[in-house]
Amino acid sequence: MGVFQIFTDDDIASVRKAGAILSGCLAHVASLVKPGVTTEELDRAAEAFIRDRGGLPAFKGYRGYPATLCLSVNEECVHGIPGKRVLKDGDIISIDGGVTVDGLYTDACRTVAVGKIPKQTQALLSVTEEALREAVQFIRAGVRIGDISALIQRIVQREGFSPVRSLTGHGLGRSLHQFPDIPNSGEAGTGPKLPERTLIAVEPIVSMGSPSVVTADDGWTISISDGSLSAHFEHTLLVWSDRCEIIA
Repeated sequence: MGVFQIFTDDDIASVRKAGAILSGCLAHVASLVKPGVTTEELDRAAEAFIRDRGGLPAFKGYRGYPATLCLSVNEECVHGIPGKRVLKDGDIISIDGGVTVDGLYTDACRTVAVGKIPKQTQALLSVTEEALREAVQFIRAGVRIGDISALIQRIVQREGFSPVRSLTGHGLGRSLHQFPDIPNSGEAGTGPKLPERTLIAVEPIVSMGSPSVVTADDGWTISISDGSLSAHFEHTLLVWSDRCEIIA
């Protein structure tokens, strides 16, 4: 069994600052998404936004990752590396970023449409965001990890989509990924109970088709194996006795 990191008041002030920068960054980058924009242009805008506000890009250099954001397009579900790819009308793009302040990590993601997308694609985005929203309403101290996983799975499968089982949420703190893992499917009543004043990243990652994934030759980009579209929404959450607080 791992150990939850418990945050002091000073820690919480730092993660709130980091979270505010990250939330603003994701909103800014989302506003720039349109047909004809390259993913590296979005990444440059994100790095400037974060540094100008006193944060550090949490992903850049993490285990050798080369960019500020993970920008995953269409069937790519996580860890897409920004580059020369030009976004086109009908694409979807997951904007995943992290910010550190005082050595403490935050992590968040949203998936947005590029121009006009089909109704079924919008349904994928909507149910993934709904799963995260319902998890936020549910999470508080004493909730078990399996309860969160089961909730996400139920909402996603109810609409005919597939939770990506091999990719999980996680604890946050002095490192970007730490105890506990928070799967997007599971059994209620199982797993450790969340304590007050811990920080977690909850991130439904959902496929329109197969839940299985493959990793690209770049060693980073993970995509749905059958080429189906994938959506990803994520919040950093601070757990309290009667609720959770959205940090980013």
